[in-house]
Amino acid sequence: MSRLFGRRAATEPDATEVTDLDAVAPPTRSGSQGWRRLFVGNRVIWVMATVAIVALVAGLGLGQLIVSPGQAAADADAPAGGLITVPIENRQLANDVTMRGDATYADSVEVSIETGELAGAPIVTGQVPEVAAIFDTASIALEVTGRPVIVLPGDLPVYRTLRVGVSGPDVLQFKQGLNAAGIDAGALDSDVFDAQTAKAVTALYAKVGYPAPTGGGDVATAVSGAEAGVTSAQASVDSANGALTTVQGAASNVDVVEQGNLVRSAERALALARTEGTSNEIADAEESVTLAVARQAQALAPRDASAEKAAVTAAKAELTRANETLSDARDGALAYLPAGEVLYLPGLPRRVDEISVKRGSSITGPVMRVSGATLVISGSATASDAALLEVGAPAILAMPDGDQPATITSVLPTEPATGETASGRFTVLFAPDALTDEQIQAVQGSNVRVRVPVSSTEGDVLAVPLAALTAGPGGESRVEFAPGGSADTVLVEVTTGLAAEGFVEITAVDGSLGVGDLVVVGR
Repeated sequence: MSRLFGRRAATEPDATEVTDLDAVAPPTRSGSQGWRRLFVGNRVIWVMATVAIVALVAGLGLGQLIVSPGQAAADADAPAGGLITVPIENRQLANDVTMRGDATYADSVEVSIETGELAGAPIVTGQVPEVAAIFDTASIALEVTGRPVIVLPGDLPVYRTLRVGVSGPDVLQFKQGLNAAGIDAGALDSDVFDAQTAKAVTALYAKVGYPAPTGGGDVATAVSGAEAGVTSAQASVDSANGALTTVQGAASNVDVVEQGNLVRSAERALALARTEGTSNEIADAEESVTLAVARQAQALAPRDASAEKAAVTAAKAELTRANETLSDARDGALAYLPAGEVLYLPGLPRRVDEISVKRGSSITGPVMRVSGATLVISGSATASDAALLEVGAPAILAMPDGDQPATITSVLPTEPATGETASGRFTVLFAPDALTDEQIQAVQGSNVRVRVPVSSTEGDVLAVPLAALTAGPGGESRVEFAPGGSADTVLVEVTTGLAAEGFVEITAVDGSLGVGDLVVVGR
């Protein structure tokens, strides 16, 4: 500073010299004024520096006083050892199998109608169902060309028209379907379509409000002609039998008397010749007797009826053929089941999911899609879980509006997709109990939680955590009883029951344990 001011003084003009610069020259400043100007001009910087220094000092001081929880725990002495005890509880234990299940209408299938035997185009003329309609036994699926397509239970597809005289598994299925509709179709163990089955067909069509299919006028004419043929054949048989009877008839009384008289007359002549006649006369008389006897035998012998018998046989054969023709004609006049007028669906009732035709349209493919009429829950379980499940066992569905009871209806191995190996899992189907329409709409197509109780105690039992059990030297189960929570414990042998939810049912062998008693689970 002195150098600065010294240099400055050397350049200033002499004080005795008065110039214009004297009027504007600044006053001379001292050293203290320079430091003051430095502090005043940079006050904010100095304040911030001061605060920073104070904070640094304070932080260092507090750092010596504050200890973190981790450091405090590390510096602390180890706690004194003790028992961890829990009270014995009185509770009900239950084991459950839990899975997720999809809520759907099961067995969705496309429905086709057999139209190959129709003379014209298969036009839908009525009875078109709406979506969500329910098909049951003897329902009408559609009306095609004015004729009904009747729904019956069964899984064998239609492949022919059924008439009197045909037999096979389709006939047996039809008769069983008629029986399901409450109609007597005859013997259910017979696969023959007989007159009783035809009568049942008439009853089935009457039930659905349509006339039963028959042969029409041509069949009636055939029946009349066959009946006339039987009448004619029967007349021929009667005539042949009459001729045979005439031929085979016994000789008349006149012939019998006449022939008898001739024989006796010859015998009298022989007797007279033997008394009075010569040997020649006796011989002639004997020959006359022989001849009379022969003539009698010939006259009274039965006549040859072979021709008449043949005529009777032929007439009877013709009558048999006439009767068969009449039977066939009458069978043809009986009701039958056209292939295109029945639809077999397994697992009735069924729900209509989709309609592919409308009234007036021609059938060119599947006409609709149907599924099971009742909602089912389809879940998947491991083999070990499936082994605990039984058909008919109860289950609980976690519905949006609360738990809903259900029943297991099927437990079957899951079928692998084509080309894949078996997964070893099982498909489990559940039937909910009496769902409302609102519940069905809320849950359909969703995935729900299903709980199946597989074992439980009958009411409340004494239970402790599994950690409380220990094994004795002989393999017996024990718990460590701490009376009043004291350190002096007693090992009590127990028998165990159901284990579930992390607890196990116990019973003290000596009966010394009860609810609230403390048992050791750790130290």
